[in-house]
Amino acid sequence: MKKGLIALIVVGLLVVIAYFSFKGMYNNMVTMQEATAGQWANVETSYQRRADLIPNLVNTVKGAADFEKETLTQVIEARAKATSVQVDADNISPEQLQKFQQAQDGLSGALSRLLVSVERYPELKANQNFLALQSQLEGTENRISVERRRFNETVQGYNSYIKKFPQMFIAGMGGFEKKGYFQSAAGSENAPAVEF
Repeated sequence: MKKGLIALIVVGLLVVIAYFSFKGMYNNMVTMQEATAGQWANVETSYQRRADLIPNLVNTVKGAADFEKETLTQVIEARAKATSVQVDADNISPEQLQKFQQAQDGLSGALSRLLVSVERYPELKANQNFLALQSQLEGTENRISVERRRFNETVQGYNSYIKKFPQMFIAGMGGFEKKGYFQSAAGSENAPAVEF
């Protein structure tokens, strides 16, 4: 009787230990998945700030009557395209991030062309509203870079955790899937050529 009771207690302890281990790993995955979604929201907020600044920038530039309308149209169209691409925070896949990034790269390129065009308009370069908006836009680009880096760090921690043993079994049963990373744009490893 004593041996049976001891065996029952040992089995009971093993079940309790297994339960708490499983619970701990599962809860860690939930926490990390939510951290990834939260960090994605920070990335989206930074991109939204940029999108919100653009109409003010465009209106300020429109004040220079002879400014190239085509450049402004390209910026407006690129903004519309960039804000139309949405990524589901619960299912951040590399493909979704690539579509999102392509739209954002198009907007970045249009803004770059706009800011280069401004160099030919001394009255616009002296406009205080334009200078303030340009400064805010530069600060926003820095925020975007920081949030993207933080997002990739969060995704790396999450992806590493769900791939480790024994978490990989719990991740498979719980539906925890690998998240995608932000990748740099093609050609961004090359320094831009500056010509005068």
